[in-house]
Amino acid sequence: MNMTQRIRILLVTQGNISEAELARRMGITPQKLSYKFKKNNFTIPELEQIAKVLDCTFETAFRVNSTGEAI
Repeated sequence: MNMTQRIRILLVTQGNISEAELARRMGITPQKLSYKFKKNNFTIPELEQIAKVLDCTFETAFRVNSTGEAI
């Protein structure tokens, strides 16, 4: 599942929020957010901002397969 799909699921589970409303909360245009959804192109700071406005926590980590250690 790509990040766009995950964000769309969050939009539904966090109160059926529209993409336009998400863009407004982020302070960007709906067109810019739509482009990011289309290209599935989000920066870590953008994902953190999305999490903040949707009252979620964004976590990212590398996990070493041989040991299971998160880095």
